[in-house]
Amino acid sequence: MKLGYVGINYKNADLAVRDKIVFTDSSKADFMQNASKAGVDQILCLSTCNRCEVFFLYEEEDKLGKMKALYMQKFGLTADDENTLLGVKCGDEALEYLFRIAAGHESMILGEDQILGQLKDAADFSRTMGYSGKELNYIVREAVSCAKKIKTEYKVSEHPVSVCYAGIQEVDRLCGIKGKKALVIGSGKTAVLAVCYLIEYKASVTVCSRTYQHARDLLERFPDIEVISYEKKKEALKTNDIVVSATSSPHLVIKCDELAGTTGKVLLDLAAPRDIESSAANLPGIRLINLDYIGEIVKKNQLERKHLLEESQGIIDEYLGDTNRWLASSRMDSTIESLGKRCDEIVEDSYNYLENKMDLSDHDKVILRKILKSSLYRLLKEPISELKNVDVKEQEQYKEMVKRLFGL
Repeated sequence: MKLGYVGINYKNADLAVRDKIVFTDSSKADFMQNASKAGVDQILCLSTCNRCEVFFLYEEEDKLGKMKALYMQKFGLTADDENTLLGVKCGDEALEYLFRIAAGHESMILGEDQILGQLKDAADFSRTMGYSGKELNYIVREAVSCAKKIKTEYKVSEHPVSVCYAGIQEVDRLCGIKGKKALVIGSGKTAVLAVCYLIEYKASVTVCSRTYQHARDLLERFPDIEVISYEKKKEALKTNDIVVSATSSPHLVIKCDELAGTTGKVLLDLAAPRDIESSAANLPGIRLINLDYIGEIVKKNQLERKHLLEESQGIIDEYLGDTNRWLASSRMDSTIESLGKRCDEIVEDSYNYLENKMDLSDHDKVILRKILKSSLYRLLKEPISELKNVDVKEQEQYKEMVKRLFGL
Protein backbone atom coordinates (compact mmCIF):
# COMPACT_ATOMS: atom_id res chain seq x y z
CA MET A 1 0.00 0.00 0.00
CA LYS A 2 1.38 3.40 -1.05
CA LEU A 3 0.50 7.00 -0.33
CA GLY A 4 -0.38 9.00 -3.43
CA TYR A 5 -0.80 12.73 -3.96
CA VAL A 6 -2.38 14.96 -6.57
CA GLY A 7 -3.13 18.68 -6.36
CA ILE A 8 -2.20 22.31 -6.88
CA ASN A 9 -0.70 24.87 -4.50
CA TYR A 10 0.61 28.44 -4.43
CA LYS A 11 3.98 27.33 -5.86
CA ASN A 12 2.56 26.37 -9.24
CA ALA A 13 -0.83 28.15 -9.35
CA ASP A 14 -1.51 31.84 -8.82
CA LEU A 15 -4.42 33.20 -6.76
CA ALA A 16 -6.73 33.57 -9.77
CA VAL A 17 -6.39 29.83 -10.43
CA ARG A 18 -6.60 28.81 -6.77
CA ASP A 19 -9.84 30.76 -6.36
CA LYS A 20 -11.47 28.34 -8.83
CA ILE A 21 -9.90 25.11 -7.55
CA VAL A 22 -11.30 24.61 -4.08
CA PHE A 23 -13.23 21.91 -2.19
CA THR A 24 -16.41 22.63 -0.25
CA ASP A 25 -17.49 19.98 2.27
CA SER A 26 -20.16 18.85 -0.17
CA SER A 27 -17.76 18.55 -3.11
CA LYS A 28 -15.24 16.74 -0.87
CA ALA A 29 -17.86 14.12 -0.07
CA ASP A 30 -18.73 13.71 -3.77
CA PHE A 31 -15.06 13.43 -4.73
CA MET A 32 -14.41 10.81 -2.04
CA GLN A 33 -17.40 8.80 -3.21
CA ASN A 34 -16.15 8.85 -6.81
CA ALA A 35 -12.67 7.87 -5.61
CA SER A 36 -14.16 4.92 -3.74
CA LYS A 37 -15.94 3.80 -6.90
CA ALA A 38 -12.53 3.89 -8.61
CA GLY A 39 -11.12 1.58 -5.91
CA VAL A 40 -9.55 4.14 -3.51
CA ASP A 41 -11.14 3.96 -0.06
CA GLN A 42 -8.76 6.02 2.08
CA ILE A 43 -8.53 9.65 1.04
CA LEU A 44 -7.86 13.08 2.56
CA CYS A 45 -8.72 16.40 0.87
CA LEU A 46 -6.72 19.40 2.13
CA SER A 47 -8.22 22.63 0.81
CA THR A 48 -7.01 26.07 1.95
CA CYS A 49 -6.44 29.47 0.32
CA ASN A 50 -2.95 28.31 -0.72
CA ARG A 51 -3.58 24.69 -1.74
CA CYS A 52 -6.15 22.18 -2.94
CA GLU A 53 -4.50 18.79 -2.49
CA VAL A 54 -5.59 15.18 -2.22
CA PHE A 55 -3.72 12.38 -0.41
CA PHE A 56 -4.82 8.77 -0.78
CA LEU A 57 -3.70 5.19 -0.20
CA TYR A 58 -3.65 2.69 -3.03
CA GLU A 59 -2.22 -0.71 -4.00
CA GLU A 60 -2.70 -1.18 -7.75
CA GLU A 61 -0.46 1.15 -9.78
CA ASP A 62 -3.28 2.25 -12.10
CA LYS A 63 -5.07 3.95 -9.16
CA LEU A 64 -2.61 6.87 -9.22
CA GLY A 65 -3.58 7.65 -12.81
CA LYS A 66 -7.28 7.26 -12.02
CA MET A 67 -7.04 9.70 -9.11
CA LYS A 68 -5.24 12.23 -11.31
CA ALA A 69 -7.97 11.88 -13.94
CA LEU A 70 -10.69 12.30 -11.29
CA TYR A 71 -9.05 15.47 -9.98
CA MET A 72 -8.67 16.96 -13.47
CA GLN A 73 -12.26 16.11 -14.32
CA LYS A 74 -13.52 17.58 -11.04
CA PHE A 75 -11.89 20.97 -11.66
CA GLY A 76 -12.04 21.00 -15.46
CA LEU A 77 -8.26 20.93 -15.96
CA THR A 78 -6.81 20.48 -19.46
CA ALA A 79 -3.70 18.67 -20.66
CA ASP A 80 -1.84 22.00 -20.60
CA ASP A 81 -2.93 22.53 -16.97
CA GLU A 82 -1.63 19.07 -16.14
CA ASN A 83 1.84 20.04 -17.34
CA THR A 84 1.95 23.50 -15.71
CA LEU A 85 -0.23 23.35 -12.58
CA LEU A 86 -0.74 19.81 -11.38
CA GLY A 87 1.56 18.07 -8.91
CA VAL A 88 1.60 14.26 -8.68
CA LYS A 89 3.65 12.27 -6.16
CA CYS A 90 3.67 8.71 -4.85
CA GLY A 91 5.30 6.52 -2.21
CA ASP A 92 8.08 8.04 -0.11
CA GLU A 93 7.90 11.35 -2.00
CA ALA A 94 4.19 11.81 -1.20
CA LEU A 95 4.71 10.73 2.41
CA GLU A 96 7.55 13.19 2.98
CA TYR A 97 5.55 15.96 1.33
CA LEU A 98 2.64 15.44 3.75
CA PHE A 99 5.01 15.54 6.74
CA ARG A 100 6.61 18.73 5.43
CA ILE A 101 3.18 20.33 4.98
CA ALA A 102 2.26 19.52 8.59
CA ALA A 103 5.52 21.05 9.87
CA GLY A 104 5.04 24.27 7.87
CA HIS A 105 7.97 23.57 5.52
CA GLU A 106 5.72 23.93 2.46
CA SER A 107 3.72 26.96 3.62
CA MET A 108 3.87 30.38 1.98
CA ILE A 109 4.77 31.73 5.42
CA LEU A 110 7.40 29.24 6.54
CA GLY A 111 6.64 27.49 9.81
CA GLU A 112 3.12 28.94 10.18
CA ASP A 113 0.89 27.11 12.68
CA GLN A 114 -2.48 27.38 10.92
CA ILE A 115 -1.81 24.55 8.45
CA LEU A 116 -1.59 22.00 11.28
CA GLY A 117 -5.15 22.76 12.37
CA GLN A 118 -6.32 22.64 8.76
CA LEU A 119 -4.72 19.21 8.31
CA LYS A 120 -6.41 17.92 11.48
CA ASP A 121 -9.78 19.23 10.26
CA ALA A 122 -9.30 17.51 6.89
CA ALA A 123 -8.44 14.23 8.65
CA ASP A 124 -11.48 14.54 10.94
CA PHE A 125 -13.71 15.06 7.89
CA SER A 126 -12.30 11.93 6.20
CA ARG A 127 -12.91 9.86 9.33
CA THR A 128 -16.43 11.22 9.75
CA MET A 129 -17.27 10.37 6.13
CA GLY A 130 -15.78 6.88 6.50
CA TYR A 131 -12.85 7.38 4.11
CA SER A 132 -9.95 7.05 6.57
CA GLY A 133 -8.81 3.65 7.77
CA LYS A 134 -6.11 2.70 10.26
CA GLU A 135 -3.29 3.34 7.76
CA LEU A 136 -4.30 6.90 6.84
CA ASN A 137 -5.18 7.64 10.48
CA TYR A 138 -1.71 6.48 11.50
CA ILE A 139 0.07 8.52 8.82
CA VAL A 140 -1.74 11.75 9.74
CA ARG A 141 -1.23 11.14 13.46
CA GLU A 142 2.51 10.67 12.93
CA ALA A 143 2.71 13.78 10.70
CA VAL A 144 1.02 15.85 13.42
CA SER A 145 3.29 14.40 16.14
CA CYS A 146 6.35 15.15 14.01
CA ALA A 147 5.22 18.75 13.45
CA LYS A 148 4.60 19.27 17.17
CA LYS A 149 8.05 17.92 18.02
CA ILE A 150 9.65 20.32 15.51
CA LYS A 151 7.71 23.28 16.92
CA THR A 152 8.69 22.32 20.48
CA GLU A 153 12.38 21.68 19.83
CA TYR A 154 13.08 24.41 17.27
CA LYS A 155 10.61 27.06 18.51
CA VAL A 156 10.02 28.35 14.98
CA SER A 157 7.00 30.42 16.07
CA GLU A 158 9.18 32.52 18.37
CA HIS A 159 10.46 34.28 15.23
CA PRO A 160 7.30 36.14 14.09
CA VAL A 161 6.82 36.99 10.43
CA SER A 162 3.53 38.81 10.95
CA VAL A 163 4.28 42.53 10.70
CA CYS A 164 1.82 43.39 13.48
CA TYR A 165 3.08 40.71 15.87
CA ALA A 166 6.73 41.48 15.12
CA GLY A 167 6.02 45.15 15.90
CA ILE A 168 4.30 44.37 19.21
CA GLN A 169 7.13 42.01 20.15
CA GLU A 170 9.64 44.79 19.48
CA VAL A 171 7.61 47.18 21.66
CA ASP A 172 7.75 44.61 24.45
CA ARG A 173 11.51 44.30 24.01
CA LEU A 174 11.93 48.07 24.29
CA CYS A 175 9.69 48.84 27.23
CA GLY A 176 7.98 45.70 28.57
CA ILE A 177 4.27 45.80 27.78
CA LYS A 178 2.90 44.07 30.89
CA GLY A 179 1.12 46.56 33.15
CA LYS A 180 1.57 49.45 30.69
CA LYS A 181 -1.21 51.65 29.29
CA ALA A 182 -1.56 51.29 25.52
CA LEU A 183 -3.52 53.41 23.06
CA VAL A 184 -4.57 51.84 19.74
CA ILE A 185 -5.69 54.29 17.04
CA GLY A 186 -7.88 52.67 14.41
CA SER A 187 -10.48 49.87 14.34
CA GLY A 188 -9.64 47.93 11.17
CA LYS A 189 -8.13 44.43 10.91
CA THR A 190 -4.58 45.48 11.80
CA ALA A 191 -5.77 47.55 14.75
CA VAL A 192 -7.85 44.62 16.04
CA LEU A 193 -4.81 42.35 15.77
CA ALA A 194 -2.78 44.88 17.73
CA VAL A 195 -5.45 44.93 20.46
CA CYS A 196 -5.35 41.10 20.62
CA TYR A 197 -1.57 41.01 21.02
CA LEU A 198 -1.47 43.85 23.56
CA ILE A 199 -4.06 42.08 25.70
CA GLU A 200 -2.00 38.87 25.47
CA TYR A 201 0.96 40.87 26.80
CA LYS A 202 -1.21 42.11 29.72
CA ALA A 203 -1.51 45.77 28.72
CA SER A 204 -4.38 48.06 29.67
CA VAL A 205 -5.81 48.95 26.26
CA THR A 206 -7.70 52.02 25.04
CA VAL A 207 -9.05 52.19 21.48
CA CYS A 208 -9.60 55.43 19.62
CA SER A 209 -11.06 55.66 16.11
CA ARG A 210 -12.61 58.19 13.77
CA THR A 211 -15.34 55.59 13.24
CA TYR A 212 -16.46 55.56 16.86
CA GLN A 213 -19.14 52.88 16.40
CA HIS A 214 -16.59 50.45 14.91
CA ALA A 215 -14.45 50.91 17.99
CA ARG A 216 -17.51 50.46 20.22
CA ASP A 217 -18.22 47.15 18.47
CA LEU A 218 -14.87 45.86 19.74
CA LEU A 219 -16.27 45.92 23.29
CA GLU A 220 -18.25 42.77 22.52
CA ARG A 221 -15.04 40.91 21.77
CA PHE A 222 -12.80 42.71 24.30
CA PRO A 223 -15.01 43.80 27.23
CA ASP A 224 -11.99 44.98 29.29
CA ILE A 225 -10.81 47.63 26.87
CA GLU A 226 -11.75 51.31 27.00
CA VAL A 227 -13.14 53.07 23.93
CA ILE A 228 -12.85 56.82 23.43
CA SER A 229 -13.88 59.20 20.67
CA TYR A 230 -11.31 60.54 18.21
CA GLU A 231 -11.64 64.02 19.73
CA LYS A 232 -9.99 62.69 22.90
CA LYS A 233 -6.95 61.39 21.02
CA LYS A 234 -4.60 64.26 21.94
CA GLU A 235 -5.31 63.85 25.65
CA ALA A 236 -4.89 60.05 25.42
CA LEU A 237 -1.48 60.49 23.76
CA LYS A 238 -0.23 62.10 26.97
CA THR A 239 -1.60 59.47 29.37
CA ASN A 240 -0.59 56.25 27.58
CA ASP A 241 2.88 54.64 27.63
CA ILE A 242 2.47 52.87 24.26
CA VAL A 243 0.77 54.18 21.14
CA VAL A 244 -0.08 51.91 18.20
CA SER A 245 -1.50 53.60 15.11
CA ALA A 246 -3.04 51.47 12.36
CA THR A 247 -5.46 53.51 10.28
CA SER A 248 -6.11 53.80 6.57
CA SER A 249 -5.88 57.56 6.65
CA PRO A 250 -4.06 59.23 3.71
CA HIS A 251 -2.86 61.95 6.10
CA LEU A 252 -0.75 61.99 9.25
CA VAL A 253 -2.71 60.97 12.34
CA ILE A 254 -0.07 61.95 14.93
CA LYS A 255 2.10 65.04 14.44
CA CYS A 256 5.15 66.03 16.44
CA ASP A 257 3.47 69.00 18.10
CA GLU A 258 0.87 66.65 19.64
CA LEU A 259 3.71 64.80 21.41
CA ALA A 260 5.46 67.90 22.71
CA GLY A 261 6.27 67.63 26.38
CA THR A 262 5.65 63.86 26.60
CA THR A 263 8.45 61.42 27.37
CA GLY A 264 8.99 57.74 27.97
CA LYS A 265 6.75 56.59 25.12
CA VAL A 266 7.07 53.92 22.45
CA LEU A 267 5.20 54.60 19.22
CA LEU A 268 4.36 51.82 16.75
CA ASP A 269 3.25 52.92 13.29
CA LEU A 270 1.63 50.02 11.39
CA ALA A 271 0.12 52.16 8.61
CA ALA A 272 1.04 52.70 4.99
CA PRO A 273 1.12 55.57 4.24
CA ARG A 274 2.53 56.25 7.68
CA ASP A 275 0.31 57.60 10.46
CA ILE A 276 3.02 59.12 12.68
CA GLU A 277 5.25 61.99 11.60
CA SER A 278 8.73 60.52 11.11
CA SER A 279 10.49 63.37 12.93
CA ALA A 280 8.78 62.17 16.13
CA ALA A 281 11.73 59.78 16.41
CA ASN A 282 13.92 62.81 17.19
CA LEU A 283 11.88 63.91 20.19
CA PRO A 284 13.55 63.27 23.56
CA GLY A 285 12.21 60.17 25.34
CA ILE A 286 10.27 59.01 22.27
CA ARG A 287 11.04 55.80 20.42
CA LEU A 288 9.36 55.26 17.06
CA ILE A 289 8.96 51.90 15.28
CA ASN A 290 7.72 52.07 11.68
CA LEU A 291 7.08 49.56 8.89
CA ASP A 292 10.59 49.89 7.44
CA TYR A 293 12.10 49.01 10.82
CA ILE A 294 9.67 46.10 11.31
CA GLY A 295 10.30 44.92 7.75
CA GLU A 296 13.96 44.33 8.56
CA ILE A 297 12.98 42.32 11.66
CA VAL A 298 10.50 40.23 9.64
CA LYS A 299 13.09 39.59 6.92
CA LYS A 300 15.60 38.44 9.52
CA ASN A 301 12.98 36.22 11.19
CA GLN A 302 12.04 34.65 7.85
CA LEU A 303 15.67 33.70 7.25
CA GLU A 304 15.90 32.30 10.78
CA ARG A 305 12.74 30.25 10.26
CA LYS A 306 14.12 28.88 7.02
CA HIS A 307 17.36 27.91 8.75
CA LEU A 308 15.53 26.22 11.66
CA LEU A 309 13.22 24.29 9.36
CA GLU A 310 16.17 23.07 7.31
CA GLU A 311 17.77 21.85 10.53
CA SER A 312 14.54 20.08 11.56
CA GLN A 313 14.55 17.87 8.44
CA GLY A 314 16.31 15.21 10.54
CA ILE A 315 13.20 14.84 12.72
CA ILE A 316 11.05 14.40 9.61
CA ASP A 317 13.42 11.73 8.28
CA GLU A 318 13.24 9.89 11.62
CA TYR A 319 9.44 9.90 11.62
CA LEU A 320 9.33 8.88 7.96
CA GLY A 321 11.50 5.84 8.72
CA ASP A 322 9.23 4.75 11.58
CA THR A 323 6.08 5.33 9.52
CA ASN A 324 7.42 3.35 6.56
CA ARG A 325 8.35 0.45 8.84
CA TRP A 326 4.87 0.47 10.37
CA LEU A 327 3.22 0.57 6.95
CA ALA A 328 5.40 -2.31 5.77
CA SER A 329 4.44 -4.48 8.77
CA SER A 330 0.76 -3.50 8.50
CA ARG A 331 0.65 -5.02 5.00
CA MET A 332 1.03 -8.42 6.70
CA ASP A 333 -1.74 -7.75 9.23
CA SER A 334 -4.43 -9.62 7.30
CA THR A 335 -2.21 -12.72 7.07
CA ILE A 336 -1.29 -12.51 10.77
CA GLU A 337 -4.96 -12.04 11.65
CA SER A 338 -5.84 -15.15 9.63
CA LEU A 339 -3.17 -17.10 11.51
CA GLY A 340 -4.67 -15.96 14.80
CA LYS A 341 -8.14 -17.08 13.75
CA ARG A 342 -6.76 -20.46 12.65
CA CYS A 343 -5.10 -20.83 16.06
CA ASP A 344 -8.36 -20.03 17.81
CA GLU A 345 -10.16 -22.67 15.73
CA ILE A 346 -7.54 -25.30 16.67
CA VAL A 347 -7.77 -24.31 20.35
CA GLU A 348 -11.56 -24.67 20.35
CA ASP A 349 -11.44 -28.04 18.54
CA SER A 350 -8.84 -29.37 20.98
CA TYR A 351 -10.64 -27.95 24.01
CA ASN A 352 -14.01 -29.44 22.97
CA TYR A 353 -12.41 -32.87 22.43
CA LEU A 354 -10.64 -32.87 25.83
CA GLU A 355 -13.68 -31.54 27.65
CA ASN A 356 -15.71 -34.47 26.39
CA LYS A 357 -13.01 -36.99 27.39
CA MET A 358 -12.21 -35.62 30.86
CA ASP A 359 -14.20 -34.81 33.96
CA LEU A 360 -13.13 -31.20 34.56
CA SER A 361 -14.24 -28.57 37.07
CA ASP A 362 -15.17 -25.10 35.81
CA HIS A 363 -11.82 -23.82 37.08
CA ASP A 364 -9.94 -26.59 35.24
CA LYS A 365 -11.80 -25.79 32.02
CA VAL A 366 -10.66 -22.17 32.18
CA ILE A 367 -7.06 -23.23 32.83
CA LEU A 368 -7.16 -25.79 30.00
CA ARG A 369 -8.36 -23.29 27.44
CA LYS A 370 -5.70 -20.78 28.52
CA ILE A 371 -2.91 -23.39 28.32
CA LEU A 372 -3.96 -24.54 24.84
CA LYS A 373 -4.15 -20.98 23.53
CA SER A 374 -0.89 -19.93 25.17
CA SER A 375 0.96 -22.95 23.78
CA LEU A 376 -0.16 -22.39 20.22
CA TYR A 377 0.50 -18.65 20.29
CA ARG A 378 3.91 -19.30 21.80
CA LEU A 379 4.69 -21.52 18.85
CA LEU A 380 3.66 -18.78 16.43
CA LYS A 381 5.24 -15.85 18.27
CA GLU A 382 8.55 -15.92 16.41
CA PRO A 383 7.07 -16.61 12.94
CA ILE A 384 4.64 -13.69 13.41
CA SER A 385 7.50 -11.42 14.50
CA GLU A 386 9.44 -12.42 11.37
CA LEU A 387 6.41 -11.80 9.15
CA LYS A 388 6.19 -8.23 10.45
CA ASN A 389 9.78 -7.62 9.39
CA VAL A 390 9.62 -9.23 5.96
CA ASP A 391 11.04 -7.05 3.18
CA VAL A 392 8.28 -5.32 1.21
CA LYS A 393 9.39 -6.96 -2.04
CA GLU A 394 8.96 -10.44 -0.51
CA GLN A 395 5.72 -9.88 1.36
CA GLU A 396 3.39 -11.29 -1.30
CA GLN A 397 5.49 -14.46 -1.53
CA TYR A 398 5.38 -14.92 2.24
CA LYS A 399 1.64 -14.31 2.35
CA GLU A 400 1.09 -17.04 -0.24
CA MET A 401 3.46 -19.43 1.54
CA VAL A 402 1.72 -18.97 4.92
CA LYS A 403 -1.69 -19.52 3.32
CA ARG A 404 -0.51 -22.80 1.79
CA LEU A 405 1.31 -24.03 4.92
CA PHE A 406 -1.56 -23.34 7.31
CA GLY A 407 -4.49 -23.84 4.96
CA LEU A 408 -5.76 -20.30 5.43
